[in-house]
Amino acid sequence: MSTSPRDSEQDALTGSRMLTGLVRLRGALQAAALPLDLPGVAGLREHRQQVIDQLEDYVIPRLMSLDAPLLTVVGGSTGAGKSTLVNTLVGHRVTAPGVLRPTTRSPVLVHHPEDAQWFGQDRLLPDLRRVQHPTNDHDCIQLVATDAVPKGIAILDAPDVDSVEERNRILAGQLLAAADLWLFVTSAARYSDQVPWEYLKLAAERSTSVALVLDRTPADAVETVSGHLARMMASRGLKDSPLFGVAEGEVSEDGLLPIGHVAEIRSWLEALAADQIARNAIVQQTVGGSIKILTRRIYQLADAADDQLVAIGDLSTLVHRQYDIVGKHLTTAATDGTLLRGDLLTRWQEFVGSGELIRSLEAKVGFVRERLVNAIKGKPQQAERVAVAIETALETLVVEHGETAAARAAVAWRATTYGGQLIDAASEDLSRASRDLRRRTVAEIQVWQGELQELVRSESGDVRASARFLAVGVRGLAVTLAVVVLGGDEPPAAAAESLRLGTRLLETVVGPGKAGLLKHKARASLEQRIGALLASERTRYVAPADQWQLSPDAGEQLRAAARRVDDLRYAATMHKSPGGHL
Repeated sequence: MSTSPRDSEQDALTGSRMLTGLVRLRGALQAAALPLDLPGVAGLREHRQQVIDQLEDYVIPRLMSLDAPLLTVVGGSTGAGKSTLVNTLVGHRVTAPGVLRPTTRSPVLVHHPEDAQWFGQDRLLPDLRRVQHPTNDHDCIQLVATDAVPKGIAILDAPDVDSVEERNRILAGQLLAAADLWLFVTSAARYSDQVPWEYLKLAAERSTSVALVLDRTPADAVETVSGHLARMMASRGLKDSPLFGVAEGEVSEDGLLPIGHVAEIRSWLEALAADQIARNAIVQQTVGGSIKILTRRIYQLADAADDQLVAIGDLSTLVHRQYDIVGKHLTTAATDGTLLRGDLLTRWQEFVGSGELIRSLEAKVGFVRERLVNAIKGKPQQAERVAVAIETALETLVVEHGETAAARAAVAWRATTYGGQLIDAASEDLSRASRDLRRRTVAEIQVWQGELQELVRSESGDVRASARFLAVGVRGLAVTLAVVVLGGDEPPAAAAESLRLGTRLLETVVGPGKAGLLKHKARASLEQRIGALLASERTRYVAPADQWQLSPDAGEQLRAAARRVDDLRYAATMHKSPGGHL
């Protein structure tokens, strides 16, 4: 049955769209990382990687190379005789039987010389390096070109699915997942083993084309065992799969059975090689089944990606809650008189004195010039000492609160397994304030005090030319303003009187209205600056979550990509072209 030009054009269009859809699906999978150790995530990560591997190792390369030879992967149990079967099918030794080689080895792919271009590094199984010689490297695949294999088909000898070596088992699964056709080999002694049937169940679920070979079976038992095996196949969804029996026979020095033992299998493979329509049907069945299973599995991964985003959001909420609590305490402590003690209080009292400066300023300057000069003698140096004490007090306060917030956030995160995971993976100790918080705080407070000086200049207007203003100076008024802000409305008893003098000093020099405005602006600036310092500390907790680069719509992107592929598969199925794809 031939296809019309219109059908061929439709096939090509459907195939191109499907390829684009699958590439986008792979991209959505790669973007939907599952980094957090949520309950059940280990299995989901493995599940996600299997889907990505299936797309990269088989489905996408296969759709890009629909005319490539039919890849027949020979897999099965330990001791089933796979390598001997492959050698006999080819007619000479191309792969070493188990008794002649170490357990660990690379897979061997046998193909016709004219089909070599289909098995380059950019084709199927791109992660496996191509070599032309036997090797025990699991990351390699040995290519063997021989005229004994007909064009249009290739045979790959895979490791045992039940190997004692985990890497062998993983590689066997990877190779079987990349097959157009499974030639699954078992024996009379092993055909009921659980592990092979787990693989065969997977093949049935995704409609992979499978043929079974009952190998190493006594000639008089082939019929009986084959009948039992056929019933097992039928009960497990493989009733339409071919079953071949290979009787026990003498193996030659080259590792070959008598050619007649595999004549039926060889004839079947040669017929497939010669029949492009039959090969296309096998590829269509296997690729289509793989895509169907892959898209079904996507929705669980999409839900898992959503769960990851919710968990990261919950962790972010925990951090914000702790830093908000500590931030409120910091703002309160910075402006309620808590800092007016120790060295700062001492330096401030030295500066403001017992009121002599205030009385001098309140008097008429023309009558008390000498008294005023004596009152302000040494005040510039004392103002500088107050500024340094302010800087030290605020630095200590901010760093202490930074340490508290970090510790509280770390405790909150460690209450969850995945939060503890992010803390352990961070490049710095998140339970402590950042190493440069002290330096940044000092710099910020210095800028704030410089801002207060500019504020005093800009808001004082004509007062700047007055004797009172000149007597105290910009620096003196700025530190007075800073102390008044730090003292708050209800300072501790020990600082109350000196703070009252500071308020009077401001009001005397710039007037009550201006003094209130300066205090309001200075306090707002301080709160904004120390709040920003603590906020920058908070971002350290955001970074470990952001480093996973989880897109906020990762789950929905996965669902949309899966739905698109499903729609294309359905359209291709409805088209039902004999040479069609999927």
